Amino acid sequence: MAKTVDHSGLRTWIEIDRKAIKHNFDVFKKLIEPKTNPPQSSRVKLMAVVKSNAYGHGLVDFSKEMERLGADFLGVDSITEARALRREGVKLPILVLGYTLPELLSEAAKDDVAITVSTFEALDAIASAKLSKPLKIHIKVDTGMHRQGFLLADLKKVLSALNAKRSTLNASVEGLYTHFANAKNPAFPKDTKEQMTEFLKWIFAFRKAGLHPLVHASATAGVMLFPQAQFDMVRIGIGLYGLWPAPEVREFLKERIVLKPALIWKSILTEVKKLPKGSRIGYDLTETMEEDNTIGIVPIGYWHGYPRALSSIGRVVIQGKECRVRGRVSMDMLIVDIGGVSKPKVGDEVTVMGGGEDSPVSAMGLARAIDASWYEVVTRLNPLIKRIYR
Repeated sequence: MAKTVDHSGLRTWIEIDRKAIKHNFDVFKKLIEPKTNPPQSSRVKLMAVVKSNAYGHGLVDFSKEMERLGADFLGVDSITEARALRREGVKLPILVLGYTLPELLSEAAKDDVAITVSTFEALDAIASAKLSKPLKIHIKVDTGMHRQGFLLADLKKVLSALNAKRSTLNASVEGLYTHFANAKNPAFPKDTKEQMTEFLKWIFAFRKAGLHPLVHASATAGVMLFPQAQFDMVRIGIGLYGLWPAPEVREFLKERIVLKPALIWKSILTEVKKLPKGSRIGYDLTETMEEDNTIGIVPIGYWHGYPRALSSIGRVVIQGKECRVRGRVSMDMLIVDIGGVSKPKVGDEVTVMGGGEDSPVSAMGLARAIDASWYEVVTRLNPLIKRIYR
């Protein structure tokens, strides 16, 4: 991450390391390689989950990296994200993981975007929709997370609906999937194994009914900890970006798997000033200078995605020195203590977030400081901040 990039005209920007992305992609490709000898006839497909602006990494650019590296599918949250990818020329199969409004079904069919179907209302909407061509659907089943999905008690009715409406339901069942609720702690596999057992009932019933969709269940943690649940496809999100799904997974696998964070968020110093002892700082004057010291202004704040909860405890790095946030995080500015920086000046580069776990400003480290999830920290980075892939 040491290579410099052209950030002229930018007060803040995000650098994305292509080599780190490839490294992480290769880690997961290896994890899903056939383990049988001879290899199984059909390989496990890899869906790259790029929802929520590719976890803050830039939806379009990251998706194009996945296409270039050989991902089989892309997972998005909405038709809006799918539309953006199609307009930018992304050809990979796309699955909308979230809810699709009935009025957007025709757009999904036209753009060859598969949607998640998890209710009978959705099946009814498809049956009455005017579609230019068959819509691809993935049936989502609730095996224990109790979020999206048909319950096991719905199985016969689901199959009946699919079979009875096969001639009128202008759709093809491309996928069948579920979502593990508690696959992130290797010490407690019971819940995940119970979900797998229930999911198998759906798989066998679909096959018996003559339906042979792509079957998928595991996300990043599931792939790492439950290889028996890889099925036909896996959905990799947080791991592709170089972040662990949970501390417990990292502790269990850190000697065998290395992930490389791909994102680093940077800014510049826009003001440097010396303040005397006793000066009070920022909104609500929450801090007082204990001694004569130097502060710097960084032109980012909670609007950009820097959590306000990091007021007085956050860190940035300037000239390799760790600098604490002083006072409240403002909407568009940080005040930072730069007393330990040698000859600080306006224009000095500031690392706001990113790097490996050894970095004092890693996404995981900043999240731990405020007892938050690093999923939140990266996905809340403002999408208007320029992402520079290098």
